[in-house]
Formats: sequence, C-alpha cells, structure tokens
Amino acid sequence: MSESPPTPPGAAPEQQPRNPLHGVTLEAMVTALADHYGWAGLGERIPVRCFNVDPSVGSSLRFLRKTPWAREKVEGLYLFMLRDIRRSGGR
Repeated sequence: MSESPPTPPGAAPEQQPRNPLHGVTLEAMVTALADHYGWAGLGERIPVRCFNVDPSVGSSLRFLRKTPWAREKVEGLYLFMLRDIRRSGGR
C-alpha cells in the first residue's frame, strides 16, 4: 500500500475540483458579494459594522481575518450566491 508523499512547504497544494472555495481569496469573495448584493444588501444579510458603516473592501478584510465566525458567514453567503447564479442561468 503506497501513500502519496506529503506536500513540501511552498509547493502547490493538491487540486480540489469539487471545492468551490478552493483558490478563491477572501478579497475576491467580499468583492463579488458587494458587486452582487451591494453593500447595503450585504449588510442586511450579514449584519456587521464593516458592511454597514462606511463599508470598504479593506475594512471588511481586516475585520474578517480576525473574526472566524464572520468569515464563515461570508463563505456561506458566497456559496449561496454561486448556487443562486447557477440556478438562474448566470444573470
């Protein structure tokens, strides 16, 4: 029984073709969500200050990188948005 060797540090990780979040940066997620829903709509769906008070990608990234529960909500909403776009034919 042979196992694949561990990936050395700095090497490319294994491909994850079935993981829609693989290779998507947090910045890309926030930007796509803000483009799709608008900042007001994003703030309604995830009620955090960085989306509701003087929103920007930079302030959102600073908050989300420090707050795992909020980052999980953003990832979940991003996946929901992708499914919604797929269902509606890519509007």
